[in-house]
Amino acid sequence: MEALILFILVLTLLFLGIPVGISLGLSSILFITLFSHDSLSSVAISLFGAGQHYTLLAIPFFVLASSFMSTGGVAKRLITFAIASVGHFQGGLAMASVLSCMMFAALSGSSPATVVAIGTIAIAGMRQVGYSKEFAAGIIANAGTLGILIPPSIVMVVYAAATDVSVGRMFLAGVIPGFLAGGMLMLAIYIVAKVKKLPAEDWKGFTALFNGAKEASWGLFLIVIIMGGIYGGVFTPTEAAVVAAVYSIFVALFVYRDMGPLKETPWVMESDSAEARAGFNGSVYAVSFFLFWMIISFFATANSETITASASQRALVGIIIGLIIMAISYMQQSKKQNISILTCFLSGMSVWRRNLWLLVKQFFPALFGSETRKTILDGTKTTVMLMFIIANALLFAHTLSAERIPQEVTEWMLSVGFNWFTFLIIVNILLHIGGQCMEPSGLLVLVAPVVFPIAMELGIDPIHLGIIMVVNMEIGMITPPLGLNLFVTSGITGMSLAKVVRAALPFVMVLFLFLIIVTSLPSLSTFLPSSILGPEIRTQ
Repeated sequence: MEALILFILVLTLLFLGIPVGISLGLSSILFITLFSHDSLSSVAISLFGAGQHYTLLAIPFFVLASSFMSTGGVAKRLITFAIASVGHFQGGLAMASVLSCMMFAALSGSSPATVVAIGTIAIAGMRQVGYSKEFAAGIIANAGTLGILIPPSIVMVVYAAATDVSVGRMFLAGVIPGFLAGGMLMLAIYIVAKVKKLPAEDWKGFTALFNGAKEASWGLFLIVIIMGGIYGGVFTPTEAAVVAAVYSIFVALFVYRDMGPLKETPWVMESDSAEARAGFNGSVYAVSFFLFWMIISFFATANSETITASASQRALVGIIIGLIIMAISYMQQSKKQNISILTCFLSGMSVWRRNLWLLVKQFFPALFGSETRKTILDGTKTTVMLMFIIANALLFAHTLSAERIPQEVTEWMLSVGFNWFTFLIIVNILLHIGGQCMEPSGLLVLVAPVVFPIAMELGIDPIHLGIIMVVNMEIGMITPPLGLNLFVTSGITGMSLAKVVRAALPFVMVLFLFLIIVTSLPSLSTFLPSSILGPEIRTQ
């Protein structure tokens, strides 16, 4: 009876149009005041405990990293690289759009941001080569959902905080399902392309592929820093979020120069000589390799007892290989342009001096400029919204636990003969219905405290449960009436919501098939966490 009253209070407030965070907190306070033997002092204790939750500190920094990486420049570089990779297949531009969404998802952790950043460019490109607007919109709406499945995902952090599971395990668990979902969408596109005889891009060669990878490398290296740092034992997921935020700010402002006073200021000017261009490019290859080598080798050796190479030894190896790379680049350019290696080097140094002076001169104006402040403010608004929802969700979870509601539901399910598979079917149905009416984070923090104890009693791996919930949130973002990606896609294409729904429907079926596979095969979610980190030990 108590459970029924509590959920009626929540649903009533939601149907009245009250935001999910307020609905969760207010229903808990009303229930404690009117129907529970618990005291209101528990509310203060619960909220204080939420503020002390270490995992939650990762959210504002991942949101900040997402805000700085969600720039047009990053999206364009990823699309260029994706087209060079898969564009030569039939339907290749559409497949490249999916691949771009997968890569951008790993940078932003946000589905709407992925749809806006990639969709704005990719849909226009597909229309230019003969794709219908409906087909292009349907692809982007579905591929954009990968933003919450491929790590680092903000939704995964929310689930980890709500259920007290490892963020690192959740990130690892999302890798195989994320690649599988993207691969299934690309396969579906390839089949449709064969039937509809959609165009293919010309194969531009390995040079274009290399150049695309080079341009996108600074953005994609963020994934290496986050995942490598966590699983190399260098820092915790929360510390990884801080590093990601700092790195994203540096790349957006000073490397890609997509915002701030250095915006549209290229590293190499048209007025620079051929010798200067060649010299600068060669030294960039050397410096980039050195930085890459130092970071990767540090991650690989930080937690190793068998590898004892010091920082100076690693630096010496990096310098030697970097100089070799620079020499090879100079030799190639000297043959093409009939110039000496020394001339290349000296001319390239002038480009370095100009750019380093610009970095020093514009460092503080860039950090405190109007675009930077606006980006930080937008990220802060998103963070406040998420943290408010989570704090009230933890209060709601406290109320459930105090009234032993999950335990009672668990006892009932066991008494009627539910097993892990039938329970997951019920969870999928409930989450799908809820996903059509609620925002993903709000739905997750509402449902997770209820289903998590039941899943533990039935022997379901908490990581497997988390991935299932995330996939359901993913599908919920492209199913009406509240499918957020549908509204975002409608906004960037100018199509009506009904047309976007019809366009997305065939590919939604692919994601439903993907959900069935993920639900039926727990090893897809648990293989990497178990293999790399070992079995999870829970004390509760």
